[in-house]
Amino acid sequence: MLSVEHVTKKYGTFTALEDVNLTFENGVYGLLAPNGAGKTTLMKMLATLLAPTSGVIRWNGEDIWAMGGDYRGLLGYLPQEFGYYKNYSPRQFLTYIAALQCMERKAARHRIDELLERVSLTEVKNKKMRQFSGGMLQRVGIAQAMLHNPKLLILDEPTAGLDPKERVRFRNLIHQVSKERIVILSTHIVSDIETIAGQIVMIRDHRILRCGTPMEICDTMRGKGYEVPAGTRLREGEFLLSECQGEFGPMLRIVSQAGKEIEQSVQGARKAAANLEDAFLYIYRNGYDEKDRM
Repeated sequence: MLSVEHVTKKYGTFTALEDVNLTFENGVYGLLAPNGAGKTTLMKMLATLLAPTSGVIRWNGEDIWAMGGDYRGLLGYLPQEFGYYKNYSPRQFLTYIAALQCMERKAARHRIDELLERVSLTEVKNKKMRQFSGGMLQRVGIAQAMLHNPKLLILDEPTAGLDPKERVRFRNLIHQVSKERIVILSTHIVSDIETIAGQIVMIRDHRILRCGTPMEICDTMRGKGYEVPAGTRLREGEFLLSECQGEFGPMLRIVSQAGKEIEQSVQGARKAAANLEDAFLYIYRNGYDEKDRM
């Protein structure tokens, strides 16, 4: 179990995170927040790349900074941009990482071949990575984070550069491995965590705003989501979420407190079940209500 207890991180007079309290157990946790809210700072502290200004982070009750290398040996980490050697092939690079982690050579070879297959790089495993696309490099990064079968896997924007097919493959992979470890990931692609994350952590103004299941987060919009024909003039208090295609043309997904009144007064209006992206846009709207906080 990983616990974050009253953690604050400051840079001089600037507070990046304030009084954060979280508990992580085996499963997938998705971090959702606008840019600058503090999610990368949180992930770097969990990876011991940054030390908290105050508070403590514990693994099974023990301070992770006191554990030192024992904790880092449990950790797999993929930052937004990971370092690699352009003239190395994926197999050479992963062999190098395995040596740094003191993995037994035979076990490392087997694990590397398994991971290259999982991230669909077997056919290019001996090609130099300077020839790779951004998506291919990201798959190498995912493989290196999982190389030593970590108990804690931290992934910062892991699907950046992946095409839709690769993202589905990644989601399936994370779903498979999360039963035996804690997986914490952040992404701007909400659909990537909607289907695999058991818990969503939302950060706003450098504090924890909400922590709950995707269904609990979506319940924020219960009875408030509607689709209306494009061009419909929104009334005071109504909030535009996004545009979509309906059976008879473009539609607007909106939040409205009007209830049945909107269905009666706007031709073609209909209720819309909220998804996680809707809830994200609603919760992080300008002028959010204080009651939206935990």
